[in-house]
Amino acid sequence: MATEEKATLEIRDNTANPAPLGLLAFGMTTVLLNFANAGLYELSSMVLAMGIFYGGLAQLIAGALEWKKNNTFGMTAFISYGMFWLSLVALVIMPGMFPKIAGPNATGMAVYLGLWGLFTLVMFIGTLKINRALQVVFGTLVMLFVLLALAETTGNANIHMAAGYEGIFCGLSAMYTGLAQVLNELYGKAILPLGPVKPLR
Repeated sequence: MATEEKATLEIRDNTANPAPLGLLAFGMTTVLLNFANAGLYELSSMVLAMGIFYGGLAQLIAGALEWKKNNTFGMTAFISYGMFWLSLVALVIMPGMFPKIAGPNATGMAVYLGLWGLFTLVMFIGTLKINRALQVVFGTLVMLFVLLALAETTGNANIHMAAGYEGIFCGLSAMYTGLAQVLNELYGKAILPLGPVKPLR
C-alpha cells in the first residue's frame, strides 16, 4: 500500500509590531492636548497638527497593520482613536472654515465625549485579557472622557483642569506602554515591565 505524504506549508508573520506606533501616537498627542486642558498653555496649531498627523494618521496606519496581523482589538482601538483625533480637530477648525456650520454647544460636546467614554469602557474590559499596562491606559482614558464630559456639562473650570492633569497621566502611560514594547522586543527581555496578563474568568 502506497504511503501518502502530506506537505504542510507554514507561513510565519515576520512583519513588525504596529502597536508601539499606535500607542506613542495616541500618548504623545494626548499629553500635548492635556497640557492645554490643564491650563499650562493655550490650544494652538501645534496640538492640532499633532492631532492630524500623529494622533490621527499614524494611528490609522497602525490600525491597518493590526488588521493584517488579525488583531481585532488593536485594529478597532487604533483606527477608532485615530478617527477620534481627526474628528476632534475638525470640530475645532470646521466652524472657522465654514461659517454656516456652527460649532457644537456644551451639551453636544458632553454627548460626544460621553459616547467615546462608553466605547473606551468596553475596550477597557478587553484589556483585562491583555496586560496591566494597557489596563492603566484604557482605565485612565475612561476617567478622562468622564471628567471632560462633566466639565462641559457643568462649565466648571476646575474639573476641566483636573481632566487635563489626569489626561497627562493617561498619555504618559500610553507612551510608557509603547516604548516598553519597543525596548523589550529589542533586548529580548522585560526592560520595562508591562504587568501580568490577567484573563477574565
